[in-house]
Amino acid sequence: MKVACVGGGPAALYLSILLKRQDPSHDITVHERNPAGSTYGWGVTYWGGLLDKLRAGDPESARAISEHSVRWSDGVAHVGDRRAVHHGDEGFGIGRHRLLDILTSRARSLGVRVEFEREITDAAQLPDADLIVAADGVRSALRERHTDHFGAEVALGRNKYIWLGTTKVFDSFTFAFVETAHGWIWCYGYRFSDERSTCVIECDPRTWTGLGLHEASEADGLALLERLFAGPLDGHRLTGRTRADGSAQWLNFRTLTNRTWHRGNVVLLGDAAHTTHYSIGAGTTLALEDAIALADALRGSGASRGSDALRGDPQLTPALARYERERRSALLSVQSAARYSAQWYENLPRYIGLDPAQMFALLGQRHSPLLPHVPPQLYYRIDRAAEQLEPLRRMKRWLGPRVARTLHGRSRPQTSRS
Repeated sequence: MKVACVGGGPAALYLSILLKRQDPSHDITVHERNPAGSTYGWGVTYWGGLLDKLRAGDPESARAISEHSVRWSDGVAHVGDRRAVHHGDEGFGIGRHRLLDILTSRARSLGVRVEFEREITDAAQLPDADLIVAADGVRSALRERHTDHFGAEVALGRNKYIWLGTTKVFDSFTFAFVETAHGWIWCYGYRFSDERSTCVIECDPRTWTGLGLHEASEADGLALLERLFAGPLDGHRLTGRTRADGSAQWLNFRTLTNRTWHRGNVVLLGDAAHTTHYSIGAGTTLALEDAIALADALRGSGASRGSDALRGDPQLTPALARYERERRSALLSVQSAARYSAQWYENLPRYIGLDPAQMFALLGQRHSPLLPHVPPQLYYRIDRAAEQLEPLRRMKRWLGPRVARTLHGRSRPQTSRS
């Protein structure tokens, strides 16, 4: 099978690795429009469950990713001069540049061609491909060529955010909320190496304009943010990406959905198919899981019998439909969690006045569809009570059979069969 992956992000690269491992005779090319070594962002997060899936798909790249990742297990929230700590699940961070290097090297070692500075905007540029994978991001040019068919819809989030780097190495996943004369502004910080961390800063649009960030140059904007977050940053600098006009890249998050994910021999992958709010830290994980699901669907199709079986589309369409069906189902709960998480931050004043420990507890519950409809302090008390009840329920289940056996033994005399 001849496969063309458009976009050189983690999903396309990992898909090419999986397909080559399934059948080395596949002819696979990854087309990336940017020069080699260039990428956006700093670090990505993931959790242990992803590593298990990567080990099953390709142990060699999984081992390299694990070796170059950093780990944390605590969350810390700073609310003004107050602080709360939560001991949670182990998380991982890795530099995006490092991740791409690992996957590119592994793909090439298996015989995949990775071509940089090669922009593809129309499937017609790839007439010989049996399968074209549109992994070219939320603004996918391949998808936009047939926007009526794919039915893409984009919902813009209310808050403004900016993706920054810093030389501050956070020991824990860090949240910091700072009150200004124009409202609250906050950051999410996590390390992705022993020298660097990612720092995402977010605020209400009124705070953004009130602070003058809407018209500040990147240098002036970063200087202001460094002053506001001087405590959590310990005096370290922030690093941004400069646009052509010199202004900082403040954005509104784009939640993308599509009516369908495939058309003929073109299939959407990763952010070209769907996006989830960055506050749940799942974007890269979901893209890699897309790649795993698509490779699995193709394994059971005519792809395993070569390109001749796919000519005219009889085997490919069911495989792409299966991929879409499985991933849509898997994404339902994640997309719901992301939607409620974004809304939690958009309604921060509802929670920010709580004691830091209470606010941090509700921060961890922000995916709940019930939370927006229950007074925060009442929800907190219910949540704490539920935590206390669960150990009692476990003890009752443990004691139940033992108590029953004791009572049963006392209700009748023992026999040799007892």
